[in-house]
Amino acid sequence: MIDIYTDGACSGNPGPGGWGAIVIIDGQQTVLKGGLGETTNNRMEMMAVIEGLRYLPCKSIVTIHTDSTYITNTMTKGWRRKANLDLWQEIDDLVDKQSVTWKWVKGHAGNPLNELADSIAFKESQSRITKNKNKIEENPTLFDETLSHVDQTGNASMVDVGAKSSTFRVAKAEGWVHMKPATLNLIKENSIGKGDVLSVAKVAGIMASKKTSDLIPLCHPIPVDKVSVEIVIDESKNAIHVVSDASTHSKTGIEMEALIAVSISCLTIYDMCKSAERTIKIDGIRLLKKTGGKHTYEI
Repeated sequence: MIDIYTDGACSGNPGPGGWGAIVIIDGQQTVLKGGLGETTNNRMEMMAVIEGLRYLPCKSIVTIHTDSTYITNTMTKGWRRKANLDLWQEIDDLVDKQSVTWKWVKGHAGNPLNELADSIAFKESQSRITKNKNKIEENPTLFDETLSHVDQTGNASMVDVGAKSSTFRVAKAEGWVHMKPATLNLIKENSIGKGDVLSVAKVAGIMASKKTSDLIPLCHPIPVDKVSVEIVIDESKNAIHVVSDASTHSKTGIEMEALIAVSISCLTIYDMCKSAERTIKIDGIRLLKKTGGKHTYEI
């Protein structure tokens, strides 16, 4: 039996927010946490549940303890879903893979694990007040005062991770492939001469992710537990949106693996469609989220 205690917090609602999840497996506690520079309390409550469930292997038997009636009543009493539909879909997908019991606990009533989750979420929300997306973009060295892959003499150097402990790490990345409507229609109709563009691009991204350390010189080879690539046609933008999720139990990673998956999927789309259009443009490749290890990042 597994228990997860979750909570979310937000300063301003909307405003800087944070979430915390305490996963208890056979008496062993694991703390997960994160946040956003601009969000809502309900979304942070939901993110705590999502990340807690993502941590578990499939077919786990788990009880979710939360002081959010928004979550418990929606999942057990069928409250109408009027907002946050993207996160509700993620919760539904994760719940389908587990055996989940929902238990509401009264907040600030002395439950030690609920209080701990609340404290973690609050601290994460407060950290986003001054350390938000704009500050990260304006100050690229926010997390580290030195470049980790450059030694004191200025030479390239592989980071020594021997003394670090392994943790569960998750990363999410995205990218866009823009093209003419006619090319997009060829992909939709599966009329590109080289074959099923989206299926091939998805497989290419997954395969490339597992070869990241062979492609990026100073990346450590790590065990990639899971890589998924989702590819969606966005007709309003005449583009294809590529999103990758990757996870590992390791001493380092797994941002580059997620970014490689997106990059190679986008390049595969270009390669398979270049005979139809040479002006295809790839852009917007970026890291969306990283949890685990020393730093948590999310936009």
